[in-house]
Amino acid sequence: MYNNRSVKKVRETKETKVEVELNIDQKGEVKVVTPVKFFNHMLTTLLYYMNTTSMVIAEDKQCYDDHHVVEDVAITLGEAFKEALGDKKGIRRFANFVIPMDDALVLVAVDISGRGISNVELNLSRSEIGGLATENVFHFFQSFSYHSGVNMHIIQLRGTNTHHVIEASFKALGLSLYEASRIISQDIISLKGSL
Repeated sequence: MYNNRSVKKVRETKETKVEVELNIDQKGEVKVVTPVKFFNHMLTTLLYYMNTTSMVIAEDKQCYDDHHVVEDVAITLGEAFKEALGDKKGIRRFANFVIPMDDALVLVAVDISGRGISNVELNLSRSEIGGLATENVFHFFQSFSYHSGVNMHIIQLRGTNTHHVIEASFKALGLSLYEASRIISQDIISLKGSL
């Protein structure tokens, strides 16, 4: 039923170069290389739980901090996901998961609506983890949402361990994006007739 929805994208600016390969219908190897160690871990988590075959390679040309790499990866990955979805005909559109990780419990709900609006409610006690500023966790989710056209709500229900809260968020988002992007009919699931 699937048409091997895959895409390759490159985004290059004076600050970064980001290469993304994304196949949302084939579970396989996930390769992530950025200068930010914890970001690599979270991107790998996201793409693994999305059941993808994928590659993200990001180069930071200026090396000011982690902001530009996180933002440009979010933009490129968001655009790649949007492009891979094509006309969105037949996709489930909505999905949600509540994921526990030890002390943490995070709810993620998505709507592949074409309207990239996000609501991220995470209480992160650390300012940085593994080279990733925790403020850029919010920035990643918001930028990905906007550029993919996916409405996302990411809400921490419980938890104090910053690593666990963030990782549960990426796991739940990956699972939600996978389920919402599955083709379940021949119709566009919208009263408007378009997404």
